[in-house]
Amino acid sequence: MIDKTIGPLQDAQRAIQMVRENANEWNVNPDQVGILGFSAGGHLASTAGTQFETAEINNPKNTSLRPDFMVLVYPVISFDSSIGHSGSAKNLLGDHPSQEILDKFSNDKQVSANTPPTYLVHAKDDRVSIQNSYVFENSLKQNAVTVEATYFETGGHGFGMVNPQSDILWMDQVEAWIKRLFH
Repeated sequence: MIDKTIGPLQDAQRAIQMVRENANEWNVNPDQVGILGFSAGGHLASTAGTQFETAEINNPKNTSLRPDFMVLVYPVISFDSSIGHSGSAKNLLGDHPSQEILDKFSNDKQVSANTPPTYLVHAKDDRVSIQNSYVFENSLKQNAVTVEATYFETGGHGFGMVNPQSDILWMDQVEAWIKRLFH
């Protein structure tokens, strides 16, 4: 990989591009392509949703690389040292990234009015600070981007599709939210 800071984003952009360019064959609506990510994958998904205007891949058909919605589950969003996940920052950006690079990949600082509608899921006792979701939600609201969230009191990190410490089925809430977005 030539530049590991953009390698994951290249994968996400290529996936969105492939789905859109094969939408007819795959019987998929090309205007309803979303991205979902958990933890560090939530960082990748939020990067795809905030940094789509720069194609990091070959895109000869000028296919839109913007997801139409995002679902971010206990996401790493910020590389601010007070709330960021240092392991994720190191894995993506190396041992001593510049402040400019840290800011570029702190996706709460990259939100615009064109950022896709977003659904956030996080537990307050997660080792990836829930502040990541809070700062992203705040940035989305400041830019008039649709955002909804399910915040759990407990559940920790890595509960997946069902938080065993809650009766709330967050995937059902996400499904209802997506249906409202597109109807």
